[in-house]
Amino acid sequence: MLQINNLTKTYNSRKNPVTALNDVSVEIKSGEFISIAGPSGSGKTTLLLSMGGLISPTMGSIMIDDHLIYDKKAKDLAGFRLKNMGFVFQAFNLIPYLTAMENVQIPMSFAHSDVDEQTQRATELLEEMGLGNRLHHKPSELSGGEQQRVAIARAMANNPKIILADEPTGNLDPETTDEMVRLFNLLTEQGITIVMVTHNPGVADAASRKLRLEKGKLVSSMNSH
Repeated sequence: MLQINNLTKTYNSRKNPVTALNDVSVEIKSGEFISIAGPSGSGKTTLLLSMGGLISPTMGSIMIDDHLIYDKKAKDLAGFRLKNMGFVFQAFNLIPYLTAMENVQIPMSFAHSDVDEQTQRATELLEEMGLGNRLHHKPSELSGGEQQRVAIARAMANNPKIILADEPTGNLDPETTDEMVRLFNLLTEQGITIVMVTHNPGVADAASRKLRLEKGKLVSSMNSH
């Protein structure tokens, strides 16, 4: 479903090249829950953002289903990303002056969905997240765990095939972290692929497969269960 071939990303830093990813190849199947672990600076976030079409590789390719994503024009890639991918980040990235429902509606608005459909879909997603009584609350009126659930509902808005999560539990307490992991496992049961960067060993172990990066190289790929 997601095929990464010989992915390399090199940055020029003060004329000295820095290799963030070094010839990474991996295949990720539909419905897998993948964690990406490794020390700081190992290339975890670079790999995740490359999967999301947000960072162009120096060499190599990424194929999602039958689509080579970096062969697409920028506008076409943006449209493909909108329809097929959802993103969840450590900082939640909710718009502070919008309600939970309005935040979830943003991707659907970009996709030009009917307004009534947006409202229905956002309501259903937030209810599934246990936030049916928080639809009209703004982020400042929500706990950290509630904000992260809104962020996941937003990532789910356009029925993506893949959710890419960068340290999604980094700002959460242990109980809420466990809840988030359970939620990701439920999403994979629906056939959604989860790829998550984490520094938390317990969270990494909760995924069905762990990838480990060191100095930009993929050094291991192990099933957790």
